[in-house]
Amino acid sequence: MYPLDRTDRVLLHALQADARATVKELAAASGLSPSAAHDRVRRLQRAGVITGHLAALDPASVGIGLQALIQVQLRQHSRASLASFRAHALSLPETLAVAHVTGAMDFLVRVGVRDSDHLRDLALDAFTTRPEVARLETAIVYEHVLATHWPIVTRDDA
Repeated sequence: MYPLDRTDRVLLHALQADARATVKELAAASGLSPSAAHDRVRRLQRAGVITGHLAALDPASVGIGLQALIQVQLRQHSRASLASFRAHALSLPETLAVAHVTGAMDFLVRVGVRDSDHLRDLALDAFTTRPEVARLETAIVYEHVLATHWPIVTRDDA
């Protein structure tokens, strides 16, 4: 865990609220000068605390009419099978997220597709044909709301 002080946490909260915040806005939020705020943000980037900046898209505007969660059970639990499946799932343009999970299923893959026909074709062509896949369960997502921030936990919070 990277040691974060109060100022780091203020800057991280501000950037999670608006990744396009200017250095001047970050300085005002944190009580630092613009150059000090800029230096802090650069330090957090170099340390890997800030890993990137994303643009949130409206799914319907880019042709995504349906989201689904595909639960995948592998035939074998070797590192090679896990790595192979993860790499394959991440290579698919429909994949939004991949999680290796505990329980009866091994992976949870969130996908965005045009419609139910596209989902069926994706499941049949991209998942059930894989040698490492034993079983699939698919759930259609009625609503997806993404939190816009990560909680920032410090050693003092534990």
